[in-house]
Amino acid sequence: MTGHPYPTAWAAVADHLHHLGTRAVFGLPGDDMALLAALEPTDTRVVLCRDQRNAVFMATGYALATGRPGVCAVGKGPALTNALTGVLEARSAAAPLILIADGTRLDRLGTGAFQELDQLTAVRPYVKWAARADTPERLPALLEKAAAVAVNGTPGPVYLELAEQVVDAAVPRPGAWRPAAPQRPGPDPDALAATARRIAAARRPLLLVGGGARHRNADRRIERLAERLGAGVFSTASGRGVVAEDHPLYCGVSGLYAAPPADALWREADLVVAIGSRLEETATFGWPDGAAEQLPVVQAVLGEDGLALERPGAHVLGDAGRIVAGWRELLADHRADGAWADRVRAVRAALEQRAADRAEQAAKAAPAGTVPVAGVLAALDRAVPADRVLVQENGLQDMWSYFFPHWTLGAGGGAVVPSEQTPLGFGAAAAAGVRLALPAGRPVVAFVGDGAFHLFRSELPSLADAGVAVLYVVLDNGGYGWLQANLDRVSGTGSRFAFTAARSTGTAGLAAAYGLGHRRVTDAAELDAALAAAWQEVAGGTTSVVEVAVALTDTPPGMAGAAGDFPEREGTEGDGG
Repeated sequence: MTGHPYPTAWAAVADHLHHLGTRAVFGLPGDDMALLAALEPTDTRVVLCRDQRNAVFMATGYALATGRPGVCAVGKGPALTNALTGVLEARSAAAPLILIADGTRLDRLGTGAFQELDQLTAVRPYVKWAARADTPERLPALLEKAAAVAVNGTPGPVYLELAEQVVDAAVPRPGAWRPAAPQRPGPDPDALAATARRIAAARRPLLLVGGGARHRNADRRIERLAERLGAGVFSTASGRGVVAEDHPLYCGVSGLYAAPPADALWREADLVVAIGSRLEETATFGWPDGAAEQLPVVQAVLGEDGLALERPGAHVLGDAGRIVAGWRELLADHRADGAWADRVRAVRAALEQRAADRAEQAAKAAPAGTVPVAGVLAALDRAVPADRVLVQENGLQDMWSYFFPHWTLGAGGGAVVPSEQTPLGFGAAAAAGVRLALPAGRPVVAFVGDGAFHLFRSELPSLADAGVAVLYVVLDNGGYGWLQANLDRVSGTGSRFAFTAARSTGTAGLAAAYGLGHRRVTDAAELDAALAAAWQEVAGGTTSVVEVAVALTDTPPGMAGAAGDFPEREGTEGDGG
């Protein structure tokens, strides 16, 4: 509204956040508390973190869960550099994030001022757009530009710096803030038609659903397209939760996590239709890769920066939901090859049997005082309502949850996972942002290793102070299991170095000090009761931690062991038909 100016820059920021529909802000302010003063009379939640990196992780989780900007506010200098790992993750995850930071006043630049840093230069490689407000008159336009850039095109992080001389100045009030919803461009009709013809000509297609299709499948149009094509459906790790994993044509996570017999489908397919995927290395790991056997790909992505053109095929740019709707219309008369759909369903059935066998084997092999990870997932499925959102890490044992169908997301479930960058501790922190992004009562579970959790656990007081309720299931193998497995591979078990040690974490005392729930499980027979009790605490509004002792040797299906960045794969087994 027009009228009197905002009394301060942070008052203008607070009003713009209200316009964006932002329900929570994450951060660790510098010495300037004016943002908190401006937010004091509003209903916006503020999570005051102990570490700037965790604050950005939380804001990224919020953004991924809602599709709206996550907002993080930090101080200057080292506060900004601490946040950069989180900004790197937001960029890789294509999460709309607005990072706001303090900046040295204009007349002190270049004088060795306290915590002075050329912050724009430091942050620009990590963001879509960066700007600095040196005058109060510029601030409203910069706030609107930040929101527009964050959510449009390929979403991503943006950075806005408020110079110290601006924060206490009156800011002109715009007539009205511009609409901030993302615009969803439709595909070029010729490109859409050309790619539809490529799809119609395929006899053995697979759909690959990536994170770019998140929030674009509300009417299950992707599953309906798969049915029309008789196509097998895979997701990338970041695309989990887009499609219903209990659909009979769904066969799991692609690439790194496509354990036998699902990997056989990638050798037999004649076309991949990639929807909202940038075809990252983990998503295409294990695909046929010889020059003569490369799979052609029809790629549908929002922006040209998401194209991967190393493989043969075609592409169409535009909103994933609109592209899929267009294909369905153009392929209305298409008749699928029933034999291929039957083949896909047979592989899915074989995967389900294999998962049951592997869970049984793991239970028999679990050393005394440990619990098999497959059993943890099964117990979690029993304890927490089906509309839960699982927020994951990417460590040695928690990777069990990536291998279908040990953890299956039905139509009402959801997932948030790290991007290709996989920064340690992302999932543990992001879960807090996911919780505040979702309606009250929607269950959020963080499924994390102890190495990631210990990096994060200094934020347990932050969650208690903010009233954030998350169920943390912590798989405790004594430290950094992935690194230990790689060390054992090259040095044997007698190395003088170690990444794992005796389990003595101190989490119980920290949880008790802040009124949070805590349990430790070393016997599978105690697991159901522990998770059920923890979930009741979370449902009542309190974060609860369940630490579960697991064995370093309890590796996911399809893995023969750790081998550098990626696991060493087992040999291909029978494919069930």
